Amino acid sequence: MGIWPGAPSPLGATWDGEGTNFALFSTHATGVDLCLFDRPDAATESRRIALHERTEHVWHGYLPDVRPGQCYGFRVRGPYAPADGHRFNPAKLLLDPYARAISGTIRWSDELFGYRIGDPAGDLARDDRDSAAGLPKCVVVDGAFTWGDDRRPRVPWSRTVIYECQVRGMTMQHPEVAPEERGTFLGLASDPIISHLRSLGVTTLQLLPIHHFLAERHLVDAGLTNYWGYNSVGFFAPDVRYATGGLGEQVSQFKTMVKRLHRAGLEVVLDVVYNHTGEGNRFGPTVCFRGIDNSTYYLVEPHDPSNYRDYTGCGNTLNTAHPRVRQLVLDSLRYWVQEMHVDGFRFDLAPTLARDGDAFARFARLFEIVRQDPVLSQVKLIAEPWDLGPDGYQLGRFPVGWSEWNDRYRDTVRRFWRGDSGVLPELASRLSGSSDVFGEHGRGPFASINFVTAHDGFTLWDLVSYEHKHNEANGHDNRDGTDQNHSTNWGIEGPTHDKRVLRLRARHRRNLLATLAFSQGVPMLSHGDEVGRTQRGNNNAYCQDSEISWVSWALGPAEQDLLEFTRRVFAVLARNPVLRRRHFFRGRPVGPSGVKDVTWLRADGREFEPADWSDPKGHVLGMLVHAAATDERDERGHLAGGETALVVLNASGRSCVFPLPTLPETGEWLEELNTARGGSRPVRGPEVHVLPRSLVLFAHRPPS
Repeated sequence: MGIWPGAPSPLGATWDGEGTNFALFSTHATGVDLCLFDRPDAATESRRIALHERTEHVWHGYLPDVRPGQCYGFRVRGPYAPADGHRFNPAKLLLDPYARAISGTIRWSDELFGYRIGDPAGDLARDDRDSAAGLPKCVVVDGAFTWGDDRRPRVPWSRTVIYECQVRGMTMQHPEVAPEERGTFLGLASDPIISHLRSLGVTTLQLLPIHHFLAERHLVDAGLTNYWGYNSVGFFAPDVRYATGGLGEQVSQFKTMVKRLHRAGLEVVLDVVYNHTGEGNRFGPTVCFRGIDNSTYYLVEPHDPSNYRDYTGCGNTLNTAHPRVRQLVLDSLRYWVQEMHVDGFRFDLAPTLARDGDAFARFARLFEIVRQDPVLSQVKLIAEPWDLGPDGYQLGRFPVGWSEWNDRYRDTVRRFWRGDSGVLPELASRLSGSSDVFGEHGRGPFASINFVTAHDGFTLWDLVSYEHKHNEANGHDNRDGTDQNHSTNWGIEGPTHDKRVLRLRARHRRNLLATLAFSQGVPMLSHGDEVGRTQRGNNNAYCQDSEISWVSWALGPAEQDLLEFTRRVFAVLARNPVLRRRHFFRGRPVGPSGVKDVTWLRADGREFEPADWSDPKGHVLGMLVHAAATDERDERGHLAGGETALVVLNASGRSCVFPLPTLPETGEWLEELNTARGGSRPVRGPEVHVLPRSLVLFAHRPPS
């Protein structure tokens, strides 16, 4: 097989219609071999070709006879010197960091580790056994795809409703999804799923990681897996687990999914994990970066390069301060936007990407490049604003253009509805968009991604059914997962037939959903919450690819009622722009009437005085948002019409008689939504009874 010099760019394997260029970056390597395989499960390469060309630390070559579908990997030569940060081992086949497709999942064995397991010298003793039999192979792909008239929905933040979901779990039990497509990209974009999402008012689908990942050996040995996928090794490759068919089909099927979702007006946001890789700590396998250029790709301890700096809790930290590693991240992001047409990203443990040494840098190079990039600056950027490094909690400190997961919102709303004391001041801040967190540096309410549940933690159903985690199925003796759930079971732990408890739980779920819908900021639903998904009290189901995690679509009366309620509250949000302002409230008069944009009301209907906020017994809060506070405009600059809205939240165990405010405009109050009873009704009289543990939304309208 002939080899030509090729080019150092682009990195990876690039089919140009005639042949394939291969390029691999490694600063410290002394040699690179390209290995070609006849089958993805082959234990030995059919060809091993040395890449002699080297340009600025990129080893490259062009093979005119290699076509799409070819399986390949690399072997990289260099010093095996862990004490110096080098772990080269040519006996270990390595994945291409830029691979567009990877053939399958890893088959664990001791040969996949660069050192001899069990040797008294530990990871200092190199293992010279070939690892190719257990490693999936990279696949050369033809990226051609007929996108046709595909257009990004470009949903403005003011209308965005995020739905976080896992590809497999969403459809594995859906009876209307074709059996062969359940758990796949195609299943997620099937008609019944799209219809369901549209009925909820969802605009943006946020997928748990779909980059190719490793399931850790100890999980596989225990009959489990890494279900969530936060263990990436292929930042350009859609995971083969979510596809059907032949080699490389995951690429075209992912594109098909995006195209179908776009046609339905739905955006696709990817949860991406650039903070660490699936190779783990110094005792992990050698499958990619570790064997290509360990001390470049990873942050190693300066005084002991055999160890990694671990800001992630996953054993290693990707060295995004290095220009070539930063390029890897940026190339990956641009690939998913330009070639795969995704609409944004949620960055796992995002502070790790902005560390200069131990310190978090708000204007880190990576963030600045993204902000200035003509492609990446145009998509949705969401940060998980914490990691496990020093000063790792960075909520509110990301630059303009970024939104952030707001866990203070989650915890405050949970605590309020649980009945905790002294929560009202914090609750008012969260309901109004968290200006105390995001108000500086020109950011607005949509910097806050509001959520009460997510993939990590209790589901909505479990949040009102369990006070303690039940993670025994994970195999860690129930030691994993947080103990700070701010949950309540209303008197009985877990499933029950007690009608009183069931009524309280159902109302509590409605309270949480309605609060989420009527808070300023961007709401995020966790998949299946709207149909009563339960994980049986497991609050860390990261390893459960089973009915514990999957959405059940067998809906009883309680689940069907919850679904209808969810549809209703987000329909209310969609039609009233005062509930989704683009700018923070100022607490000042708006319009000629002199009414404030937002007014906080006590249980007696009077406006809050400063001393009232410190009352630890306060459990009732009214939020009055005047119609003149609408700040959403159409493309010609005209203000969107809105209605004055009054949200009354009563977390106490007693009813309260709430006097309705008198407005300068002529009109009448309508009880638009009440979590304690269904339907809507006009209000008769100057006051209303707000039932215990309930939320009521009133709308002020012209007289009928």
